[in-house]
Amino acid sequence: MLLKTRVVTTEFLAVFLCASIWAAGQQPGADSSPFPPFEQWKAAVLAGDATALTQLYSVDPPAQVRVRGAMLGPDADTSFWLALKLRTMKVEVVRNEPRHGHISFIFRATVVSPDGQQKSITEDQSWQEQKEQWRLISVERTDDPSLAQPANMKKDLYPADANAHAEISEAEQKAAAGHKRLLLVFGANWCFDCHVLDLAFHRPDLGPIVEKNFEVVHIDIGPDGKKNADLVRQYEIPLNKGVPALAVADSAGKLIVSEKNGEFEDARQLTPEFLMVFLSKWKPESRD
Repeated sequence: MLLKTRVVTTEFLAVFLCASIWAAGQQPGADSSPFPPFEQWKAAVLAGDATALTQLYSVDPPAQVRVRGAMLGPDADTSFWLALKLRTMKVEVVRNEPRHGHISFIFRATVVSPDGQQKSITEDQSWQEQKEQWRLISVERTDDPSLAQPANMKKDLYPADANAHAEISEAEQKAAAGHKRLLLVFGANWCFDCHVLDLAFHRPDLGPIVEKNFEVVHIDIGPDGKKNADLVRQYEIPLNKGVPALAVADSAGKLIVSEKNGEFEDARQLTPEFLMVFLSKWKPESRD
C-alpha cells in the first residue's frame, strides 16, 4: 500500500450533511457504518444510473483508479460496476475511518451478475469533501483475488509500544537455535496490504514453510512512515515504493536481501505461487 488527496441538489446536500456529522463524531481508527456517500454510490450502481455514479468521482483533480497495478481513469471503475448490471450487492465493510483528511472506505463484495456468474471484489475507496459534496479521489479495485482479503483490520500486527530492536534481537537468538532466518516485515496497522500478507503467511500451504524457516518480525513505520527509521536504513527498505516491504536477514541480523521495487506493496493482488517462490528462494540452505 502506497503512503498516500456545482449545483447542489437536495439529495446531495442531505448526503453531505449526514457525512459531515458522521465524520465529526469519529475517532481515528473507528470502524462505523453506514457511510452516506458510499450508500449513495452503491444505490447508483444498483440502479444502473451512470450519471449519478459518475458525479461521485472527483474531476479536479481527476479520480485515480488502480486495477492490477495499472493506473486508469474513473471510467474504468464506473464502467466495470455498471457492466455487471447488479440488482443486489452483499457488502462487508473492512475499514471506514478518517485518514489524512480523507475517509478511507474499504469493502468486500460478493456479487452475482444476471448470467449467474459470481465474483468476489475488494474495493479500496478514498473519499474527500469537495465544497458541497463528497467525491471519490482514488480507488483500488481487486477482482477475484487469489489471496484471502481480511474481513477487518483489527489485528494488532504492529503494536505501538513494541521495541523493534529488542524483537529483532530475540528473533536472532531463536533463528540461531533453530537454523532459521529473519523475515522482517516493514509496515503498519493502517496498511490493508500488510493484513493481506499476514493472512497469506498463515495459509495451510505457506504457514508451515514460514514457521520452519523464518522468525517473523513486524517493524512498525508509524502513521507517517518515520518510525524505526534507523532500521529502515539498515535493511535498505525503499519506503517510497510502499509497504509491506520485506527483508531477509541471517541469524546475526546481517541483511541477505531486501525487496527494492515494491514487490509486496500490492499484496492484495499477489498469488500463493508468488509467495511460495519467494519463501523457497530465501529460506536457509538445508543442513542435510
